[in-house]
Amino acid sequence: MEYYFKTMESPVGKLTLVASEQGLSAVLWEKNNSDRTGISFGLEDINYPILLETEKQLNEYFAKKRKVFSLKLDFVGSEFQKKVWEALLTIPFGETRTYGQIAKQIGNPQAVRAVGGAANKNPVSIIAPCHRVIGATGKLVGFGGGIANKTILLDIEKTFKQTSLWE
Repeated sequence: MEYYFKTMESPVGKLTLVASEQGLSAVLWEKNNSDRTGISFGLEDINYPILLETEKQLNEYFAKKRKVFSLKLDFVGSEFQKKVWEALLTIPFGETRTYGQIAKQIGNPQAVRAVGGAANKNPVSIIAPCHRVIGATGKLVGFGGGIANKTILLDIEKTFKQTSLWE
């Protein structure tokens, strides 16, 4: 499969966006390249339509103008990982879940550590909001982009101001 990439600046540092013809495959942190996800960058294409739309939606999110992403995703991982990543997509904007809650949601309540491992390998950070997953004690734990960036993302969502009743 052919992949295309572009980079973008953001409040959480430089992000590398990677897509295939099927959809967005990765949002990678500057210090956490493809080694965490196993996805190669492919060819640079700053005008690839999926990447342009991803950048637009991420910029809207960072500007507090978007709560929900509407992007076609192309998850690359094991069936278990994909199940966890799909569960991440169900966490409402501005809310958090524990790894235990995600394990129960996917029908495997004993798989708390495995859920943490899958969340750590989440290839589409921010979009599939692993930053919304916290430890059982309520503490911020484990995040591929670092705890400081997890805090920034949660703060963006906490301080989001709805500007219309129709959003």
